[in-house]
Amino acid sequence: MSGLITGDFTESDEPFALFQAWLKEAEASEPNDPNAMALATVDETGLPNVRMVLLKGFDENGFVFYTNTESNKGRELLGQQKAAIVLHWKSLRRQVRARGPVTLVSDQEADAYFQSRPRDSRIGAWASQQSRPLESRFALEKAVALNTAKFAVGEIPRPPHWTGFRIAPVSIEFWQDKPFRLHDRVVFSRDGDGWRKVRLYP
Repeated sequence: MSGLITGDFTESDEPFALFQAWLKEAEASEPNDPNAMALATVDETGLPNVRMVLLKGFDENGFVFYTNTESNKGRELLGQQKAAIVLHWKSLRRQVRARGPVTLVSDQEADAYFQSRPRDSRIGAWASQQSRPLESRFALEKAVALNTAKFAVGEIPRPPHWTGFRIAPVSIEFWQDKPFRLHDRVVFSRDGDGWRKVRLYP
């Protein structure tokens, strides 16, 4: 395992700078999708759902990902407006957890990211009725073919039901594996305009 870019991470006082350093190391060591994260939401009864999505951006305002708002997760995010994420980098024996309220990204952000996607992925966003019953694989392939013909010329606009969400974390926890399960854990919690840092027992 490579050494920490930031030295002893428990000495860091800024969570997003630390996250950036850890993600950079993961991009060099993880065999697939270092930006993959488990996203947890809750439905109207409080029953949780969790699935893997891709982190597509982050800054001091939060963590951004994109989805179909008519999917199960989209409806839960719009309905409950809160979520939690965890990124686990097995190659580095690290994980980062965060949770907080959720808001939509701006139309300009969503449009820019949508246009950066491969053309076939943009067509897929129109063809897929995400999370709803699918009668057969052929029905999906037919929808793809129809939308391919529909958007044969010119740019493919972003579907009105497809956009991004931003989790503004109220807490971010960094976890580093240590021998004998005596792990290092540090949690940053929002405190006004700054962060309060606490080291936790493993």
